[in-house]
Amino acid sequence: MERRKLKIGSVELENSLILGPMAGVTDMPFRMLCREQGCGAAYTEMVSAKAIFYNNKKTFELMEVGGDEGPVALQLFGSEPQLMADIAARMEEGPFAWIDVNMGCPVPKIVNNGEGSALMKDPGKVERILTAMVKKVKKPVTVKFRKSFDENYPDAVEFARIAEGCGAAAVAVHGRTRRQFYSGQADWDIIRRVKEAVKIPVIGSGDVFTPESVGRMFEETGCDGIMIARGARGNPWIFSRTLHYLETGQAPPAPDKTEIRSMMLRHAGLLAECKGEYAAVKELRKHIGWYTGGLPHSAALRNDVNQAETLPQLEKLIWDSMS
Repeated sequence: MERRKLKIGSVELENSLILGPMAGVTDMPFRMLCREQGCGAAYTEMVSAKAIFYNNKKTFELMEVGGDEGPVALQLFGSEPQLMADIAARMEEGPFAWIDVNMGCPVPKIVNNGEGSALMKDPGKVERILTAMVKKVKKPVTVKFRKSFDENYPDAVEFARIAEGCGAAAVAVHGRTRRQFYSGQADWDIIRRVKEAVKIPVIGSGDVFTPESVGRMFEETGCDGIMIARGARGNPWIFSRTLHYLETGQAPPAPDKTEIRSMMLRHAGLLAECKGEYAAVKELRKHIGWYTGGLPHSAALRNDVNQAETLPQLEKLIWDSMS
């Protein structure tokens, strides 16, 4: 199996591995680490079209992109066609490679507002949103959705056909229903069926945590690209290891303790640089939990990190526990 390239509209990526959007995770520091490890493109955390309209300061912080990050897609969520189109046009001048529409988020406060995966209950509204956006912007417009909302509603094949008909440049499909959230097993067969139903690129998502699982998804679904999300938490190396696997058939060894320590310290430095020391210490706690999951004595480190209040304290804890 060889490294594949992927084209989203006019945007040509170096490879077909994409860092998926995760709230509270895929900020600029984390995207930079994944880019250094070879990911072909990354998504921002999902941002509210309404919040952009009202010039919410925190929302604009979520959309900051570094100059050497490589292609970054802006993921918007909302349910009003004209507003989504207007905000996409407003953001088009920004540093984003393309604009993505979130139709997959399962979180109750998003769904209860008629946004995220709730849109999969209303094919007509999806068509209106995508048509309005594609007409209003020149950059590619893509959409990410789930297998379906649940078994009572249309599935991803219908939504992929709608997206293609509206002029979307690509679709990403997560192989779970909204009802499943992240439980159970992702259905990769729905990704295969979507790929067979449309001509635009199809990006697969769901249960890709190892280089081998990425290879299997490519083989079993025929998809054009793969979105890695939860599999990248505490594991930016998944991109470099997977690219090596796709080219050689051999997955390199997992990072050792020294590599993990170096990555955590680099992550701490990037967070402090981008967000200040206080926010860096607070945010790094969850990342350290992911980086050290399954390692000996990691529970003690996580407990100690939760007590740390300054960056030097936190860095010393990392050094002492990972030496």
